[in-house]
Amino acid sequence: MKRSIIVFAIVLISFITFNVKALELDINSKNAILYNLDNNEILYEKDDETKIQIASLTKIMTALVTLDKVDDLDKQIIITSEDLKGLSEANLVTAGFTVGEVVTYRDLLYGLLLPSGADAANALARSVAGSNEEFVNLMNEKAKELKLKNTNFSNPIGLDDENNYSTAKELSIIFNKAIKNETFKTIITSKEYQTSDGKLTLKSTIQKNASRYGIEVPYILGGKTGTTDGAGLCLATIATSNDVNYLLVTTGATYDKIRPHNIDDAKIIYDYFIQNYGNHKIVDKEKSYKSLKTKYLEQDEIKLYPNEDIIKYVPNEYNEKDIKYKYDGVEEVNIFTKKKLGKLKIYYKDELLKEEDVLLKIKCHFSLSKFIKENILYISLGFIAIILIIIFVTKKRKKSLR
Repeated sequence: MKRSIIVFAIVLISFITFNVKALELDINSKNAILYNLDNNEILYEKDDETKIQIASLTKIMTALVTLDKVDDLDKQIIITSEDLKGLSEANLVTAGFTVGEVVTYRDLLYGLLLPSGADAANALARSVAGSNEEFVNLMNEKAKELKLKNTNFSNPIGLDDENNYSTAKELSIIFNKAIKNETFKTIITSKEYQTSDGKLTLKSTIQKNASRYGIEVPYILGGKTGTTDGAGLCLATIATSNDVNYLLVTTGATYDKIRPHNIDDAKIIYDYFIQNYGNHKIVDKEKSYKSLKTKYLEQDEIKLYPNEDIIKYVPNEYNEKDIKYKYDGVEEVNIFTKKKLGKLKIYYKDELLKEEDVLLKIKCHFSLSKFIKENILYISLGFIAIILIIIFVTKKRKKSLR
């Protein structure tokens, strides 16, 4: 008996999470997570809690730590040979900074996030913390601050290393934290940037690759790419369509030179939700959900309305029958009814959307005509009784006078 109850509970939980867990999209990426940023709802997940190599998505944390520690982003820094050491030999992408060049923290952040420059990552780590090792300590402290249990950093660049890892879900937490910083958001949503000395024009890798392969993703505002042999193709993006704001992280797409599968996957995921879901007014404050009877009032009925509209992200073809109104209160209104009529709970399927007080919002007027009409028999009997009493009293007085 106990075993059957446990099995039933597991089936029930699986059903409740159907929209997130059971949705299968034909994507190349091994891991993915999509959020509706407006309500922080997870819309889609694919193996998002597995520890993985994260390539240059590491640089999101590099930028976040820098923005935490640096007050003046226009402060100048000199690029050193140490910042560029070993980068060309390892065939790492650089922004193009050169030894002796005078740049700002802002220049380096753009170089870090748009072309994903390893030279910018090294220069930031050295300038902020004195060394890569000390900077990595700051990165891991930030991970603890964000309460990430499956994330660790060993370098600020995103080199493949068994000690440099995270999960798609925890990367989304880092990315979500980062985009709340206006400077970070401005950088990742920029198509290009010219450094303060005018020597470099830095361009967004996402926009460049999408344009090169003719991938139409106009709703993607910006983000961060990442690629290594161990991590595959990775991508963190934010997007907006039809007044809905999204955040998507994908990792582990096949790394080849044929297609940018990370951008292809982003298009597949975004397109599915943009085409099939949206913000809909599922509760209309102008639409009555119940009518109350009245007693001796000029109004024949009192219509009840929600206190406010409710906009919710639901399927475009959602069923209005899934909206349930559960009213608990008086069922008949009279001249003595108090202003507070009861409570209303509004549900979408099994989700409680809102609980509110139901108030009598109109002034009720007593109707004498309705009172008489509804009580004509009793009034007539009373009137007859009064007449009979008067006749009886009159006759009795006449008798007493004789």
